[in-house]
Amino acid sequence: MKSTISVRRDIPSGTIIIDRPERANAISRFTIIELRQALDDLHQERQVSAVILTGRGNVFSAGTDLVELQQSRADADGDLQWHQDAEQFRDLFLALLRFPKPVIAALNGPACGSGAGLLLAADIVVAASSACLSFPEVSLGLVTGVTAPLARARLGAALATRLMLTAETFTADQLVHHGIASEVVADDLVWARCHELAAQLAENRAEAMLMTKRLMNESLGEGLVTEMTVGAALMAAARTTESADEAVGQWLEARS
Repeated sequence: MKSTISVRRDIPSGTIIIDRPERANAISRFTIIELRQALDDLHQERQVSAVILTGRGNVFSAGTDLVELQQSRADADGDLQWHQDAEQFRDLFLALLRFPKPVIAALNGPACGSGAGLLLAADIVVAASSACLSFPEVSLGLVTGVTAPLARARLGAALATRLMLTAETFTADQLVHHGIASEVVADDLVWARCHELAAQLAENRAEAMLMTKRLMNESLGEGLVTEMTVGAALMAAARTTESADEAVGQWLEARS
């Protein structure tokens, strides 16, 4: 099976690139497995002080691979598969939150749905001027699921609810205004700025950064894990509905 991510080791940083530009860097089941493996590999690299996460081309990630989701409807074990898919997303987000090194998201373009979840699980976000964030699930008969509790923890209940019920898009400037991104730079400077930050982080003591990150993320509370598990169940349940089947089918037909 063709790899869906690329990993670079540009010491002192390691870079994970979602490498499916032909599918707007949509996240498949195999992509989740590869992302977890890449994190494990970079964890072992002592010279890597920080990890940069980005997407190939001019899209960060379109989120869940809807083609793969729709194909699962023909599978006799489709319902079970959707529960496993949702739990894999939950475990991936938790792995990013618990990763012992800083994770910098290079937001090079749109981040949608589960792709926005990856963004919210990062420690630092640098946005390109053309970048944006949205949660389009409700327009597709789906539920944001495991991303919802994370969004509420990062953004506050009112803003997270607004974004998920309206499916509106936040621009790069709005991301900075609401504290999601730390800064906005020109599109062609995102990569360089993230590497500058990685070099700056490399000057710090690894043990102190680990403990600081643990302090910040553990303040989210064990309740977050429980809420994400509930979100995974709702995420899977929404995929079984006729509404989702119709809406996703229409979206794929329009796309083709």
